[in-house]
Amino acid sequence: MIMKIEQPNIEIREVNADQVMDIRHSELWPDRPRDFVRIPDDALGVHFGLYIEGQLVSVISLFSAESSLRFRKFATLADFRRRGLGTLLMQEVLEYAKATGHSRIWCDARADALAFYKRFQFQEFGEPFFKGEIPYRKIEKWI
Repeated sequence: MIMKIEQPNIEIREVNADQVMDIRHSELWPDRPRDFVRIPDDALGVHFGLYIEGQLVSVISLFSAESSLRFRKFATLADFRRRGLGTLLMQEVLEYAKATGHSRIWCDARADALAFYKRFQFQEFGEPFFKGEIPYRKIEKWI
């Protein structure tokens, strides 16, 4: 699924699991070994990448379980943040969730990203928790 975007130099397309690893590692867990960002079910997931002029700058991975769609490892290269690219990618993911018949989308969100997700009407649920020293919350959106 490719999103129609008004800016001709931006493209969102499905990528394979290997293509998301570099951005996952550099932006989410750079202090850990590269294999730390690999998910055991990566081969079963659907992965999207956002490209600017052919350069992969943002990635997200989706995992389906019945009517729920979980997204994981959503990351954008530091030099490309605060340009609305994550918003474009999240809009594509929400469209994908609807188009594939999912009624709920959720993730474990870093606490410092909650404001971003609330713009899309995600709601927190469950208790706060930590991965290492990083605080997280579970968030969900019914669609």
